[in-house]
Amino acid sequence: MSVLIKNGTVLSAAGGIAADVLVEGERIAALLQPGATLGGSEIAADRVIDATGKYVVPGGIDVHTHMQLPFGGTEASDTFETGTRAAAWGGKGVIAPGSDADVVIYNPSAKTTIGVATHHMNPDYSAYEGFLVDGGVDTVLSRGSVVIENGMYSGRAGHGRFLERGLSQYLV
Repeated sequence: MSVLIKNGTVLSAAGGIAADVLVEGERIAALLQPGATLGGSEIAADRVIDATGKYVVPGGIDVHTHMQLPFGGTEASDTFETGTRAAAWGGKGVIAPGSDADVVIYNPSAKTTIGVATHHMNPDYSAYEGFLVDGGVDTVLSRGSVVIENGMYSGRAGHGRFLERGLSQYLV
């Protein structure tokens, strides 16, 4: 399946640029000038998402990870080195041709009320219940598939990918 995200502002560590993002399967295929054509024809995709006025952000690497965390006389199995390598190996945290098509389309003009009803997780509470914040997630692509749209989760069980690794040096 192909997805074309049009008219958004693609964000990176270097700043933001106006660009269209073409996703083919599970990977980002191209960053294009807005409205670019291919041989004079409009670029075709199975699905087109209009991101006008929105930010197109790479799927993040969870900063709340337990790397080298001391606990109970031992440490978490990932070191900063192994955790960083695992994220980089997966093509995470960047919108560039060949990287994973994990993309968040964020609407900076939205108003979002934080609460259990707006979270896509299992706990039945939120420490921030009722807080009104500026901005909100519009659409999420995971490995090229739309999994959140209009506040609704549409992913499926088994969509994730297990990457088997050996034991940490702290456990052997």
